[in-house]
Amino acid sequence: MESEMQIHIQRVLLAAVMGGLAACGGKQRTTPIDTGAGIVVPDNDDASDANASAGAGSGVRSVGFDDDPAAQDTADSMIIYFEYDRSEVSPQYTDILAGHARRMAQNPGLRLRLAGHADERGSREYNIGLGERRAQAVRRVLLISGASPGQISTVSYGEEQPASLGSTESDYQKNRRVELSWR
Repeated sequence: MESEMQIHIQRVLLAAVMGGLAACGGKQRTTPIDTGAGIVVPDNDDASDANASAGAGSGVRSVGFDDDPAAQDTADSMIIYFEYDRSEVSPQYTDILAGHARRMAQNPGLRLRLAGHADERGSREYNIGLGERRAQAVRRVLLISGASPGQISTVSYGEEQPASLGSTESDYQKNRRVELSWR
């Protein structure tokens, strides 16, 4: 297990270095890039997504058990929360993500950015990888539900952009997330 995690961390770091080198050569970015605040992984040919700043805008919407999935179509952003040290999408979000995917399938010009985050526990490198696994898990659900790969980009900020600055379990829960932002 530990060697598997070390290999993953090495791959993420290597990809970040490769992305930085690609940027210096003036070529379009197709590998992960370390932006200083997180690693950006463009999943389409639009390199501008890799340079876009992440973070929640004023339209961030948190989704819980009582939220109406139909209201999600009007939200600028929404948040998918995760269990501690996990990257599996909870079943409570499946219908909401499927609705977003249907909307994307009907509107090929729509773009969605997935920003993965982790709480402060664990190393910086591990949390960057965990944020990426979370964003990729949400991406897979969207793709299975009908979205096109070119419509989705991912970025991982690990622990670098906490939603809550405290060190309680409640704060940690708020930081274990993927933020979805329409572009």
